[in-house]
Amino acid sequence: MALKATIYKADLQIADMDRNYYAEHGLTIARHPSETDERVMIRVLAFALHASDSLAFTKGLFDTDEPDLWQKDLTGAIHTWIEVGQPDEKRLMKACGRAEHVYVYSYSATSHIWWKGIANKLERARNLTVINIPAEASAQLEKLAKRSMQLQCTIQDGQLWLTDSVDTVLVERETLKAAA
Repeated sequence: MALKATIYKADLQIADMDRNYYAEHGLTIARHPSETDERVMIRVLAFALHASDSLAFTKGLFDTDEPDLWQKDLTGAIHTWIEVGQPDEKRLMKACGRAEHVYVYSYSATSHIWWKGIANKLERARNLTVINIPAEASAQLEKLAKRSMQLQCTIQDGQLWLTDSVDTVLVERETLKAAA
């Protein structure tokens, strides 16, 4: 018998002063049986950083041909491809060929080891941005994960604060590779 996804619901209010974007999003997130709460919250964080009406969660771990999130235009062309974790260089090069912009949000204590191993293979990927979320911040984000969440996100001067009105997490991202 196949294991089923666990459904998470989040009401996410975003105040992104860096992009001048202010909106509320009702998110439904399917958590794969092998996925951790930490990874779910990194996906929510990635959504907040790229939020738009056309950004959507995909089948993710349920479909290996899709990223964790993507934004498509009205023709179906992929504008933004977002991966969470430590994907291999072949997957990223394929994504760079399919999408206008590709983002990776790595978040574990081993992210720098992973990046050191593939950085030189991805030098020619001009539309790739790789961002590391410090392990301490991702562990704090994991504590915010609940099946039903009310979250507020504030983004200003490159810093991100995510709160559930009880706990607040400051996330200072580290760019490992910026798109050209």
